[in-house]
Amino acid sequence: MDDEKPITEQAMETITNAVEATKDAAVAAVKKVKKATKKVAKKGAPRKPSKKKAAKKSSKKAAKKSSKKAAKKAVKKSAKKAAKSKKRAKKAKR
Repeated sequence: MDDEKPITEQAMETITNAVEATKDAAVAAVKKVKKATKKVAKKGAPRKPSKKKAAKKSSKKAAKKSSKKAAKKAVKKSAKKAAKSKKRAKKAKR
């Protein structure tokens, strides 16, 4: 310990360091426990998803993808239309 620092400050630093170390250890332990729990859950109950659920999921994903593509196309089209109308406006001013 430093002789220059007051004893209370040294004590507070020591306590703070101990608390941080304990916290880090606790967080690491919780992570390990969660990981182990997941492994046990996977081994304990290996379930195959039913074909209906799988089909439903894939159709939902496909619908989501197509809607995203459609939205992107719509944005591009509207941008092109806006650019064309600006050009026409400029020509009309001349």
